[in-house]
Amino acid sequence: MTNFTIIGTGKMGDAIGALFAAGGNGVTHVAHADVGSAPIVGDVVILAVPYPAIDDVVAAYHDQLAGKTVVDISNPLDFSTLDSLVVPDGSSAAAQIQAKLPESKVLKAFNTNLVATLASKQVGGLPATVLIAGDDADAKRTLADAVTAGGLAAIDAGALARAHELEALGFLQLTLAIGEKLAWTGGFNVAN
Repeated sequence: MTNFTIIGTGKMGDAIGALFAAGGNGVTHVAHADVGSAPIVGDVVILAVPYPAIDDVVAAYHDQLAGKTVVDISNPLDFSTLDSLVVPDGSSAAAQIQAKLPESKVLKAFNTNLVATLASKQVGGLPATVLIAGDDADAKRTLADAVTAGGLAAIDAGALARAHELEALGFLQLTLAIGEKLAWTGGFNVAN
């Protein structure tokens, strides 16, 4: 069993927490109002907050995150236009977090999943797939094991450098859903 702390109590944080709990893992949520005052109790910390809130969360918990696995689920979009990512070309939100938390094992995951597919655990009749990028094989394996125990598929998408492509895929999926070209219950999946 792995203990997870999920920072954020929105729909994504709730869906991810339910997934982990269904797999027999411990889950603690930290609400936005409690950031900085509530302790980190999990081995793995999920940053289930919008991209603009990440810097404040990282600053509030910098020391407590040392040695922990930190999972970034954000899609760093320009929400005023929904027309671009706000990270430099070739970079990613996850890479920025890793630079700020050099003693943590940062992973990118869940940003290519819509909340409805996490709740239903499927896309197009197949188990929903969580793509995981990161540089620490053990951290990726721990997250993948929790995802599969909860009933979804997990795929190692490679090094943390692949977070750039995952964020581009998440951006595309969100713009398709906002443009009503993709249902909020749909999404991308990997079928073998």
